Amino acid sequence: MKTYSAKAEDIERKWFVVDANGKTLGRMATRIATVLRGKHKPIFTPHVDCGDYVVVINAEKIHVTGNRLDDKMYYNYSGYPGGLKARSLREMLATKPEEVISEAVRRMLPKSSLGRHMLKKLKIYAGPEHPHQAQNPEMLEWDR
Repeated sequence: MKTYSAKAEDIERKWFVVDANGKTLGRMATRIATVLRGKHKPIFTPHVDCGDYVVVINAEKIHVTGNRLDDKMYYNYSGYPGGLKARSLREMLATKPEEVISEAVRRMLPKSSLGRHMLKKLKIYAGPEHPHQAQNPEMLEWDR
C-alpha cells in the first residue's frame, strides 16, 4: 500500500468560529493550532498546508489558571542596549488581547515559512463581531 500525500488541488478549506469566552488559553490554542495545520483531517500531510481557517471572537474574555495574569511575561527586544520591553499577561489583555492568542498559537505551529503561511489563516477579534459571515463559518466545538 502506498502512502497518500495531499496535493494543493485536493484540499478543501472550511471556516470555523471559536468563541474564546471562558476558554483556557493553552487548551484553546492547541485546538486552534491543530485545525490550522490540518491534523484533524484524514488527508493530513506534514509538508503541505491542508488546514482550515479559524476565526476567534471574544479574545478579551479568555481564562487563564493560577497566577499567570501577573507571572507570565511577554518580551520584546529592539536590539539596542536598554531596549528590552517586558509586559505581563494582564497588561497584554488590557491593550492587545488578539496578540495573546496569536502568540500562543504561533509558538505551536512549525517554525518555518509553512508555519507563517498557516498563521495567516487565523483571524482574531477582541469582541463578538467579525466580518467573515459571508464564508458561513461553523462553530468549532470540542470536549473540555
